[in-house]
Amino acid sequence: MRIFDPHIHMTSRTTDDYERMAAAGVRALVEPAFWLGQPRTSVGSFADYFDSLVGWEPFRASQFGIRHFATIALNPKEANDPRCREVLELLPRYLDKDNVVAVGEIGYDSTTPEEDEVFAAQLALAIAYDLPALVHTPHRDKARGTARSIAVVTESGIEPGRVVIDHLNEVTVEQVRDSGCWAGFSIYPDTKMSPPRMVEILRKYGTERMLVNSAADWGRSDPLLTRTTGEAMLEAGFSDDDVDRVLWRNPIEFYGQSGRLDLAELEGAAAGPEPTFEGNSILRGGS
Repeated sequence: MRIFDPHIHMTSRTTDDYERMAAAGVRALVEPAFWLGQPRTSVGSFADYFDSLVGWEPFRASQFGIRHFATIALNPKEANDPRCREVLELLPRYLDKDNVVAVGEIGYDSTTPEEDEVFAAQLALAIAYDLPALVHTPHRDKARGTARSIAVVTESGIEPGRVVIDHLNEVTVEQVRDSGCWAGFSIYPDTKMSPPRMVEILRKYGTERMLVNSAADWGRSDPLLTRTTGEAMLEAGFSDDDVDRVLWRNPIEFYGQSGRLDLAELEGAAAGPEPTFEGNSILRGGS
């Protein structure tokens, strides 16, 4: 089973997680810029964070045979903080980077006027830089927030097929599918979406334009739930090809719209032997 996790926050994970993911079949991933759990109070702190997403994390992932890509944005939660607004002026520096494959996470946290403004501005950046967009839907009043997200996407003029609306559930998936956007699902141990629920959604709506991720942030989460979902699909009667489409080909199709995925390199990584970690200085704590 080959896996491309399209949304996982590896900054919050350990090298042990990278090792487990590689052994489970993860060969590539996308790490979206997000809220770190504590407010950032200056633009400089965002610059340091973005630098790590395009520099340190790709190196750390490469030690385990995993190709690391990123999406860059001012996240919805911090869009409400006026101290962070200057981050919008910083983004172009990073949207030109070769391993940045989308603008994200953008969208809504509390669905405020400030979030409306920042969301629209970053969709305009996605159009200007010819990048896809990764949209975060709010945790509260998700149906209303998802409907508003679709409306803003429509108003922006971006092609719906270049947008994934993430953190969906049974209540919101149909309106996203009808919009022409991609549908994203975060699999968690206790919240959001579980593997059995995801299987039922795939059974009802099919595998096209579906992205399944583990998100795996600093809360209770599991970076192997993509693999668990694939296994649940097989147990439910889906074919190996169905699993490969959802966990590998769909993420490549969506993020490939950035023009920044080396498909030959990815296919080679997926076809190669599982990586070994003898002598790995990071894993062993060396310098």
